Amino acid sequence: MGLFKQFQYYMKHRGQPGIQGLEGSSVESDTGNARFYYENAYNSIEVAGRGVNLCVDSCSEIDINITQPLPGLPIHEGKRLRQKNLHNLLNFQPNNEEDVSSFRRQLYMDLLLTGNSYQYYDGLYLWHLPSKLVEQTTGKNTKILNYKYNGNTIFQPEEIIHTKDNHSKSVYTGISRLKSASNSIRVLYRMLQFQEKFFENGAIPGLIISTPNILSKRIKDKILDDWRRIYNPSTGGKRPIILDGDMKVNPLSQISFKELDFAASVAHHELKILKALGVPPVLLESGNNANIRPNIQLFYELTVLPLTTKLISSYERFFGYDCEPEVVKVRALRPELREAGAYYTGLVNGGIMTINEARAELRLDPSSEKHADELRIPANIAGSAGNPTEGGRPPDGGADGEDGAKTPSEGK
Repeated sequence: MGLFKQFQYYMKHRGQPGIQGLEGSSVESDTGNARFYYENAYNSIEVAGRGVNLCVDSCSEIDINITQPLPGLPIHEGKRLRQKNLHNLLNFQPNNEEDVSSFRRQLYMDLLLTGNSYQYYDGLYLWHLPSKLVEQTTGKNTKILNYKYNGNTIFQPEEIIHTKDNHSKSVYTGISRLKSASNSIRVLYRMLQFQEKFFENGAIPGLIISTPNILSKRIKDKILDDWRRIYNPSTGGKRPIILDGDMKVNPLSQISFKELDFAASVAHHELKILKALGVPPVLLESGNNANIRPNIQLFYELTVLPLTTKLISSYERFFGYDCEPEVVKVRALRPELREAGAYYTGLVNGGIMTINEARAELRLDPSSEKHADELRIPANIAGSAGNPTEGGRPPDGGADGEDGAKTPSEGK
């Protein structure tokens, strides 16, 4: 029994039952209250919505470069498409009802908020399945038995393209990138609620009415209700207070959001949320930043490209083609492309690789020129380009003399 078959046997008869017993026969994405929690954060907290949108929009603009079929991949019947058809499917028209940008944005939004994205391939088009409605059915002898959508629609594993983000516990699903910032999101929620109540209820007393007599509770409530209607906090008034029994009051506390240090605390928690999403905070700040270009490159290299690679790897495994992010068209990465062009030009001119080898590294079509598959021999100043050990002027090959060169006497 070969090593690979031994591993398969172990997974089916030893490993997989243990995994199923650990995670259960049914596995869902980060759904329910957690999904609602992150969706609500995206909709109500500005920095969470802006950070998620920045990741989603940047990822969705990157097309997929498709070169050649990958040998050895077990592609299901009907899934092997022609390269041109697959290119149109992934880069232009995933289905007959959506453009490729809106389709990709749904996938990346699910990937960020739940850690998973699901697509159904019907043999002709790709369709997005909201991850909050997808449930995986696990098996003892196979990893996935089927996918259950919306509780009643069953899809087979060869019909679903599943992309998952990182997860420290599960081998079936990913986890939301906002999960690590959940404490900061919770604090920001409470700050927003406190701010609303602060102004709605008039938390700072603004009017004090003193009387030497002791008033009954009914009279106090009536006076306060009358004054609240006149000095309503929602219209800019402040809450009145009645002091009876000849009570005195100390000077009022001048409480404000500046004294509460809300701005610094909000900025601190917003920074944590951006770090969890992988967005450099400088990209959301205004003003002329001298280091904006390095931060954009850092954002693409460490956040955008790893996210797109996860999705593209799912396509690569499902359709059996060599796929890579097409970074040539990304404006933010063009300085790196100039450096890459200079790097490969030096290798070609130095005779280390051919033109077509360099074009293959840049994922460009090969050149049909004859010299494109030949190594360039660098010119040597001391001798000929063909043989550096030979010096002087090369022979003319003429009829006069052995080397065709005339002697000084013959030239007179």
